[in-house]
Amino acid sequence: MFNRRTRQYAFQFILFMLLNWMLAAAQANPASPTIPPNKSQTEIQAKSSAQAPVHGSEYSGMYSFLKDGEFVQITVEAQGHVTGFISRYGDTEGDRGVFLDHFFEAGKLDGNQLTFATKTVHGISFEFHGTIDRGEGKSRGDDAFYILKGTLTEKAIDEAKKSSSHAREVALKSFPQDVNP
Repeated sequence: MFNRRTRQYAFQFILFMLLNWMLAAAQANPASPTIPPNKSQTEIQAKSSAQAPVHGSEYSGMYSFLKDGEFVQITVEAQGHVTGFISRYGDTEGDRGVFLDHFFEAGKLDGNQLTFATKTVHGISFEFHGTIDRGEGKSRGDDAFYILKGTLTEKAIDEAKKSSSHAREVALKSFPQDVNP
């Protein structure tokens, strides 16, 4: 009924929504803090809503990756800590056409300088060093409102434990974001 690409986009969307839901749940209840008995729920809500948004959180979202259908998910947290993952098609004989998720092992945002490194999956990992800049998109609801520009290094380890790396300059465009709060 649906072609392969439609199923893959549907899967990516469901995965994206599930991860966002899990992230929101974790942020809403980070460690089940104890509420002092003399504080009303209204006071607690007023205090939490008065907190300023995290610097750089506007960059959080999905960005294109190397091939059509692949993407990078970035979430900027407090103190410039960056979490996320790369979702890409496998390209070796054993995983060709299968989606592989490379979760960030480390990530940092300092101003607009972004770096991240992924965990190794099927012998492949990635490192990115670059910037997050404004793109040609006119609003957050447009493609390429932000662009990740920099050097992406793909590191590979084969079965003989021989390592290699390939660096390339990339410009990864942001996907449209929901502009409603």
